[in-house]
Amino acid sequence: MQKTNQFINGVVWLLTLFALSGAADAQGLKVHISADMEGVAGAVAGAQMGPSGFEYGQFRKYMTAEVNAAIEAAREAGATEIVVGDSHGNGMNLLLDELPQDIELIRSWPRPLGMMEGIDDSFDAAIFIGYHASIGNPDGIAAHTLTGDLTSVKINGIEMTEGSMNALIAGHFGVPVVMVSGDEAAVKEISDLVGPIEGAVVKWHYSHSAGRTLMPKVAQALIGEKARAGLRRLDEIEPYHLEGPLTLDMSYKNDEAAELMAYLPNVELVDNHTIRFVGSIIEIVMFTEMALGYPATMN
Repeated sequence: MQKTNQFINGVVWLLTLFALSGAADAQGLKVHISADMEGVAGAVAGAQMGPSGFEYGQFRKYMTAEVNAAIEAAREAGATEIVVGDSHGNGMNLLLDELPQDIELIRSWPRPLGMMEGIDDSFDAAIFIGYHASIGNPDGIAAHTLTGDLTSVKINGIEMTEGSMNALIAGHFGVPVVMVSGDEAAVKEISDLVGPIEGAVVKWHYSHSAGRTLMPKVAQALIGEKARAGLRRLDEIEPYHLEGPLTLDMSYKNDEAAELMAYLPNVELVDNHTIRFVGSIIEIVMFTEMALGYPATMN
């Protein structure tokens, strides 16, 4: 009788465990994917990255396919809600007919949270696709930060990439970045700043506009593999934070742009080309969106 009771208790325990597991699975993960184009496999120059480029149409397809690889991996890891931010150039690069129809897509500009628009504390993880290195990195293909009109972007004295800035936005909401894809310099630079996240290196630098690249389908498979690995490590990857208040130092190529921006309240002219703004990461990203987007004549 005692053995029978023990068996029944064991069965009940297992059924309870499976039920709890099923409830957790049913809840699912919510994943934010931020997609750029400079870090897409094969993209090395303007011919691939803008509407006037002769290969742009084909590279819209490659960018979409890399995002789809991350979406598929996220679903395999248990994601039931996925938001994608089209965050390159005009913000209208991804091909809607080639994306899964049950995701949500953020397009065009301006956006209060820039490349991370749509994220909040309801998300479990963030993934970066097609990212590039910072303007100060000599080893990056198409390396820049926010725009080609800047020579440096620092927060608390740390040279920022778009990836590290976006990781700070995600971290503000308690969301870890679990994976990034792009060229070797971008993946290393972001991982060195943000922490040991998963990285899919899809190409290697020869110059600012030349490199060695994986073929698209190989790159897409690698992105899927690394996205799955990152989401499996979700419990061990921490959100990225810097101690506040945060000090943004942003240097323009054009000294007139810095001079004009310094007319604004709470903006300090540090030198002829550099302005300083202090605030939270949310205030900083909103400030940079305004500073770089309006008016265009300041660039």
